[in-house]
Amino acid sequence: MRVLAVVPARGGSVGVPLKNLAHVGGTPLVARAVRACLRAELVDEVIVSTDHDGIAEAARDAGARVVERPAELSDPTASSESAVLHVLDQLDADPEVVILVQCTSPFIDPTDLDAAVAKVLDGRADVVFSGVATHEFLWSVTGAGINHDPAVRPRRQEREPEYRETGAFYVMRTAGLRERGHRFFGTIAVQEVPAAHAIEVDEPRDLEIVRALAPFTDEPEPIDVDAVITDFDGVHTDDRAYIDQHGREMVAVSRSDGLGIAMLRRSGVKVLIMSTEHNPVVSARARKLGVPVLQGLTDKRTVLRDWLEIEGLDPARVAYVGNDINDLGPMSEVGWPVAVPEAHPRVRAAARVLLTRPGGAGAVRELCDRVLAARPVEARPRTADRGTAASAPSRAVRPPLTAVPRSGASAPPVAVGDLLVGAGHPVYVIGEIGINHNGDLDIARRLIDVAAEAGCQAVKFQKRTPEICVPEEQRGQIRQTPWGEMTYLEYKKRTEFGREEYTRIAEHCAERGLQWFASPWDVPSVRFLEEMDVVAHKVPSAAVTDLELLRELASTGKPIILSTGMSTLEEIDRAVEILGTDKLIIMHATSTYPLPPEEANLRTILTLQERYGVPVGYSGHERGLQISLAAVTLGAVAVERHITLDRTMWGSDHAASLEPSGLKHLVRDIRIIETALGDGVKRVFPGEEAPKARLRRVTV
Repeated sequence: MRVLAVVPARGGSVGVPLKNLAHVGGTPLVARAVRACLRAELVDEVIVSTDHDGIAEAARDAGARVVERPAELSDPTASSESAVLHVLDQLDADPEVVILVQCTSPFIDPTDLDAAVAKVLDGRADVVFSGVATHEFLWSVTGAGINHDPAVRPRRQEREPEYRETGAFYVMRTAGLRERGHRFFGTIAVQEVPAAHAIEVDEPRDLEIVRALAPFTDEPEPIDVDAVITDFDGVHTDDRAYIDQHGREMVAVSRSDGLGIAMLRRSGVKVLIMSTEHNPVVSARARKLGVPVLQGLTDKRTVLRDWLEIEGLDPARVAYVGNDINDLGPMSEVGWPVAVPEAHPRVRAAARVLLTRPGGAGAVRELCDRVLAARPVEARPRTADRGTAASAPSRAVRPPLTAVPRSGASAPPVAVGDLLVGAGHPVYVIGEIGINHNGDLDIARRLIDVAAEAGCQAVKFQKRTPEICVPEEQRGQIRQTPWGEMTYLEYKKRTEFGREEYTRIAEHCAERGLQWFASPWDVPSVRFLEEMDVVAHKVPSAAVTDLELLRELASTGKPIILSTGMSTLEEIDRAVEILGTDKLIIMHATSTYPLPPEEANLRTILTLQERYGVPVGYSGHERGLQISLAAVTLGAVAVERHITLDRTMWGSDHAASLEPSGLKHLVRDIRIIETALGDGVKRVFPGEEAPKARLRRVTV
């Protein structure tokens, strides 16, 4: 061992009790000193000398070796040199260089340590101490100038700097320390450090200052956690609310947060939103992000403890992001308390990390990026360029069916845009507009509004090239339509939307916070939708055996939703072999319009989960809500229903569609079922405590 760092850390402290365990930036002072030394490239080992069990534990957790400090060297009058020499006496051989590092200086840059050590190792100095440059004029209590002539006041640029000892570290040649017994001997040099690093903690107000400075002074570091919990107001928003004339509340959020949350969840990090208010705005945003939310909380700290226990999480590996004083409780429970820059001063002081981007303007995304930076490379979500079949990313192919199947209930979720679709995530509700717009852009917009107000996450259309999709023998057939008598081919062209209409549809969906995509029925339609940059593609049941279409869809690299109506398992097998399984969602469906209950066959959801090991949803064509709700209880991760303004409207799909009130009830009841299903952990709930105390009998 050539270079040893020794950190004296007594348990006693006159100015600040147990000062060395005081947290700054979420980390005890002793641990900050140890970590700074360990990050220095020239330091071989770090030893903490202490007489306190708690300090010893914190030092070991930070990576240091601990030497018990005897009582005679733990008195306030004992020198730091005596602690260093005691440590040296416990070693088999002396290092060439020893560093005295003080916990009272929370901001030690490892590069400054290395620079100081280098000066001793190469013979330029025997001792190097940390100092900050100053041009201050010093005076005695009697009014005499100490470092200047009061009659001559040179300008700052005319004076050579002097150096104030910061007390952070002293690098010494070990032989000289042994000989002199003091930290200053031989050739002495200064290692200049920034003024921001030159604060020592000697009294409570010093501690307040360094806690406030830590988020600004500490270098950003990856946040290595397994879960992220956030407050809502002031974190996902800028803490302002907009109220319209009807009393409806709106808030501003950052779109970048959504993608960050999606990447976080794909990497395996759990995410939760906690809010003291019970607000539909919070529910809507959580649903959009695909994360659970706990609302109306009066005691966040207790709820957080219970959640961590239920999820089996180590609090030290959890981040909590807050902005106001009601977040101080939960922040104190986790290893990574985080604050937004405009947070309450007490919250900023309690934070281990202070974000640079404000709430509602990318704070959540910044946190997500730092958490992802700490994840193993293989755990980070991968992004791929869109392209042709030649350049598209390869898609995993399902193993032969003789292999042991993977349960769909444990299948990894599929990212559709910034939402995750799969077990453990909110059911992905799709309002299928299909061709129920009857070729009218205004009807399409109204149906998008219906889906948004009901709480759907997406709407779906159908896209065809009539000249390809309409069979030759049907093209000239005469049809009676709302626009008069015309051929079937003319009718199909009349109801088809083009680029202008879909551009406006995309804009309106973005305004209403909805995803949109379509079922392409032919290869040119796939290419058209790719140019529109849809988030996913839907394979209609009629196209399960259209292998050319499936190959074109697979080449896009986009998530694929495969509807399985009027298909055999063998036909689905072939489709899955082409599409692959890494971005595949399968929808159980029966293509009868309207669907009678006896043909719903909902247990097929379980069959598809087990056979293909991918998320499985339900595409329904029944009247009413019961069958779709039953599908959710069986594990359907997505529900798609046709929607209409009025079931009596002209068109083939309206009769089997949901009207606005029915769609609202469907989404409402799905969310109730999700809550009621719970997590499967048997426990006594708060509402049971009173009747348990009143009614429970225990006999032996």
